[in-house]
Amino acid sequence: MRIADAPTSDAPIDDAPADEAPDASIPPSDLTARARLRDAAIECFAAEGFTASVRTIAARAGVSAGLIRHHFGSKEALRAECDEAVLAMHRTAKVEGLTSPLSALAQYAEADEYGAMLVYILRSVQDGSPAGAAFIEHMIADALAYSETAVDAGILRPSRDPEGRARLLVTNSIGGLIVQLSLRPEISLADFKAVLHETFEATALPSIELYTHGVFADSTYLDQYLLYIGDPPG
Repeated sequence: MRIADAPTSDAPIDDAPADEAPDASIPPSDLTARARLRDAAIECFAAEGFTASVRTIAARAGVSAGLIRHHFGSKEALRAECDEAVLAMHRTAKVEGLTSPLSALAQYAEADEYGAMLVYILRSVQDGSPAGAAFIEHMIADALAYSETAVDAGILRPSRDPEGRARLLVTNSIGGLIVQLSLRPEISLADFKAVLHETFEATALPSIELYTHGVFADSTYLDQYLLYIGDPPG
């Protein structure tokens, strides 16, 4: 996962020692170190939630907390960059799934990083903070954008309410993830491989079949609803 640098805040990281000065020998352009720190933070936030400490993140990345402050300035800025990276990964996965379904399915089923992505999304919903709500709204906006592109390309059917459809698909998929994992308490959210395997195996076929063929055998329900709201079919 690589993304452009996110703005950093001047506020100190909440649980880093105040007297630990940033390492001046580390060049600001060290994007490899920055990306490594960000990816470690994504895994920590997914495994433990957004209360995961900077020290825990630094330990997972094999660096000092001061290096995190050097690159990001604050835990909030670090999370913002993690949000952007996860959104970019999710957007790429969805676009590839629409344009190259066979290769995307094979990659999705095997890549551990997608497990961390799924749990990170789940944590964002459970977080209940403005940052978490903003994250989900970004997911919905992304869904609207790639869905409309797919409609133009003839991959998806058009919708009478494109934004409503995008919101329903995102919220339904996240809600289903929450219920599915709640029913399997023996699966640790920190076990990204198990989370990915469980969700993929249980949902791939029924969800693809549902999106491909729908549920109702004819348009009776839709026609009646359109008459009810004063927008007759046809």
